[in-house]
Amino acid sequence: MTEQHYLVGLDLAGRRVVMIGGGTIAQRRLPRLVEAGALVEVIAPDVTPAVQGMADGGELIWHERPYVQGDLEQAWYVLACTNKPEVNAAVVAEAEERRIYCVRADAGLAGSAVTPAVTEHDGMLLGVLAGGRPRRSAAVRDGVAEALRTGVIDDSVDEVGPGVALVGGGPGAPDLITVRGRRLLARADVVVTDRLGPRELLEELGPHVEVVDAAKIPYGRAASQEVINETLIKHAKAGKFVVRLKGGDSYVFGRGFEEVLACAEAGVNVTVVPGVTSAFAAPALAGVPVTHRGVAHEVVVVSGHIAPDHPDSLTDWPALGRLRGTLVLLMAVERAAVFAATLIEHGRPADTPVAVVQEGSMRTQKVLRCALSDLGDRITAEAIRPPAIIIVGPVAGLHDQG
Repeated sequence: MTEQHYLVGLDLAGRRVVMIGGGTIAQRRLPRLVEAGALVEVIAPDVTPAVQGMADGGELIWHERPYVQGDLEQAWYVLACTNKPEVNAAVVAEAEERRIYCVRADAGLAGSAVTPAVTEHDGMLLGVLAGGRPRRSAAVRDGVAEALRTGVIDDSVDEVGPGVALVGGGPGAPDLITVRGRRLLARADVVVTDRLGPRELLEELGPHVEVVDAAKIPYGRAASQEVINETLIKHAKAGKFVVRLKGGDSYVFGRGFEEVLACAEAGVNVTVVPGVTSAFAAPALAGVPVTHRGVAHEVVVVSGHIAPDHPDSLTDWPALGRLRGTLVLLMAVERAAVFAATLIEHGRPADTPVAVVQEGSMRTQKVLRCALSDLGDRITAEAIRPPAIIIVGPVAGLHDQG
């Protein structure tokens, strides 16, 4: 029976750590060692580009040569990660002589230390050892991490303090919210949401959680921004932890910063969790890269909530007409024909490819492809409705080449 290892945390800050080998295994292990503050030295004739990048960036020292006896002097921790078993065995032997704990990557139980399957969660470092069965330890690690992330395992000793978390929920699919956003959502006392947030996640909330519908339906009934601000502040000042769950990213035409300012003025603490913006996610899910080498070196995201000739418009439409790269229009379905005509008037070719992605990432996702001159008519004919993203530019035509 294999003896169990003793799991311990090492303080490596400012201490010499030697990595023998510079391949993909080293590449995986090095970032956490550097993050721990270790003085890392890599000894290898050659390394991966990523490891070389770390050396070039001053994160570690690379000795461009093979391992030789004596390389482990004054080391606190050693990792033997070459693709040559005889070299790894020699490293372990020297480490044993010097009483330095050593990990042997190609034969874990042959070293004096093993690397656990590790994950981080909310300031905690979690490690799992399974007696030399790395796949089992990784599986358990992933299961625990998922349980913590979704709130199945509650890691909080105390309740989350009162305040507001502004969480960008991503383009709509529940699995496209960030890990941190989902974790905070699981701790909410109150959730203020709208139709563009990932609705399926609301089902996972506990029965004690109050859900407030902001009802921000495009071109329909809507809770005013002032009412939303007041709702966030009221619940936070009542001692509640409030999650404002928004679609996409809260700062990309989501009026999120208005909510931050209102809370700050009221003395309410705010945490901002960025989200995956639909401006880039929806095109990607529809097979449209917003940039592509030799095709588009620029991408501009524009709000279409007001017409080009509106006195409140801050957009330089003539400049956009001259743009050669990618233009992404949000909230532009209602005025699509006007935007298309304006772009053509100012220089965009009428046959410029366009893609329209309705409800990107959802099972109801719908994609329309056409020329810029046909955009208004095709949107009407295909009954495209918000939320939808309009992508204008050569990248929208790359799908035909696939």
